[in-house]
Amino acid sequence: MEAGDELGKSGQQQEDSADAGSEGQAADDSQQAADNSGDSAAPGDQEQDTEASDELGAQTEDKSHKGFFARLFGDDEEEPENEEDELGRNSLPRQPEKPAPKKAKSKQGADSASKPQDLLQQKRDNERSDSLEESIKYWQGHDKISPVLEDNHRTLTEVMGLGSSFDIVFREMSFAGRRAALLCISGFAKDTIIDEILKRLTYLTPDNLSTDVFASFMSEYIPHVQVEKGELLSESINKVLSGMSVFFIEGETQVIIMDTRSYPSRSPDEPTIERVVRGARDGFTETLLSNIALVRRRIRDPGLKLEMHQIGRRTRTDVCLAYIDDIVDKTQVQAVTDKLKSVNLDGIPLADKQLEEAIVGGGWNPYPLVRYSERPDIVASHLLEGRVVVFVDTSPSVMVLPTTFFDLCQHAEENRQTPFMGSYLRWVRFLGIFASMFLLPLWMLMVLHPELKPPMLDFIGPQKSANLPLIAQFLIVELGVDLLRMAAVHTPTPLGSAMGLIAAILVGDIAVQTGLFVNEVVLYMAVASIGMFATPSYELGLANRIVRLGLLLAVAAFGIPGFMIGTTLLVVLLTTHRSYNSPYMWPFIPFNAKAMAEILLRQPVLSSKTRPSFNKTRDNTRMAPVKEDEHKS
Repeated sequence: MEAGDELGKSGQQQEDSADAGSEGQAADDSQQAADNSGDSAAPGDQEQDTEASDELGAQTEDKSHKGFFARLFGDDEEEPENEEDELGRNSLPRQPEKPAPKKAKSKQGADSASKPQDLLQQKRDNERSDSLEESIKYWQGHDKISPVLEDNHRTLTEVMGLGSSFDIVFREMSFAGRRAALLCISGFAKDTIIDEILKRLTYLTPDNLSTDVFASFMSEYIPHVQVEKGELLSESINKVLSGMSVFFIEGETQVIIMDTRSYPSRSPDEPTIERVVRGARDGFTETLLSNIALVRRRIRDPGLKLEMHQIGRRTRTDVCLAYIDDIVDKTQVQAVTDKLKSVNLDGIPLADKQLEEAIVGGGWNPYPLVRYSERPDIVASHLLEGRVVVFVDTSPSVMVLPTTFFDLCQHAEENRQTPFMGSYLRWVRFLGIFASMFLLPLWMLMVLHPELKPPMLDFIGPQKSANLPLIAQFLIVELGVDLLRMAAVHTPTPLGSAMGLIAAILVGDIAVQTGLFVNEVVLYMAVASIGMFATPSYELGLANRIVRLGLLLAVAAFGIPGFMIGTTLLVVLLTTHRSYNSPYMWPFIPFNAKAMAEILLRQPVLSSKTRPSFNKTRDNTRMAPVKEDEHKS
């Protein structure tokens, strides 16, 4: 108040000085031709007084502008004292001096005008907010919605980048005599829905609105299904960043949040890793809502629960926890929920894999603790078994947990055939997985120790030696296969066949003919690679490759003891491995005869009357019990 009083006094003094200067100029107009030489001081005084008036006027605007930012942003308390001193110095009698050039005056005015901008930029540079709520409180002191649209616009400019980000829209309009504004992201909002809403509102008149304007807009005049109200600005901004639209009304401390999302997405094509000869051809996409709809289409059960969480302080990635309420183990659901809530990261831009490391762990263990699937029918089957499923937005794969080693070895194709053919395909797949792990170490062990070979296997072994040791040949071929696989991922489809010919003919054949490799090394490496690619789980195939390399090095270094110790350590590792407190090698360890039989042989549908005990389900019956007739004939 004192600064304001002094500012008013200074402005009054300056007005008197300007009036006196104007009178002096009128009195000396007749002598202006004679005083052309500059002896008369009246024009200079008048110009000097005008300059002082301009400077004080600029400082008056600066003061009012600065007081606004001080009230809005909580500026330093020392600024009013500094401005008071400057006003005091400007209020003192001015000494006669030579008028400053016009360029200097304009420069002083620019400096005075840019001072609030510098303070604003300094405040922006000093912000160290860790969350959206902290950033809003930093700029406006609270997280509530202001009833003044200009205040909301100013806060959104600083917090959300309104005006600097081209895709953020803040459209101000007037409906029924009330100012309003629509906030959305142009890339997420569906134009047709917003156009229909705005078209309906344009027909409103002040007579249509009741005393409660917000309730009138909310319940009567916004023709949209998914509408809710918001009371916090941070909540509203988070909704906008997720694709929704927010409707501000002048004079209201609440906003209307409308779900007008329309994410860019692709069609639900069949996943490339889990292809089947006969079966559904749809697969998950990068859009969370469509993925949930694909599962909901297959499970029309009111007990299917879908809990939404947001992970990441910056990314705010949508994560959905799905389970069937009357089947799943509630302790397991609570454990997964607690893990999701405890994640404290900037974000998970790589979606499900980063989330897996955050909630499941595993460290340096190469074996996967969860099962990934891109097929809605597989996910629906696991939900009916009592598993917990985690959907992550922007990811076409879904996490199923807990899982076992034998779950990762099964494929949907086995359940699309008859029980006999399904069992046959399952055994072939098991043999391929076994070959991918143990075929090369066993062959190398028999070559190094020929006494281990039975007479019927005397043909096993190289007929001629090569220039490189066997272990070097295996390592080079292993690295070559990995390079070939990575090159196939980055090679355009029309060039893939050409790359395969180069790898098979030019590299493999010439390497054998020149004596670098043995024929059998290339043969068995090809069989092991086929077994790895036949593994349904891509993560399990990579882990088995690491195990194969470890066993090869153990056999090369220690022979028979190395193979035995390496195999024992592998079994111990898998036995002690647990997926959300569930045994990884179930039903082999701990042994369950009935469940193991269902793993080895694909059972008919009607013979599997109970769910696996591994999941500790609340309802373990697949089929309702048959009720006996009360009256028997």
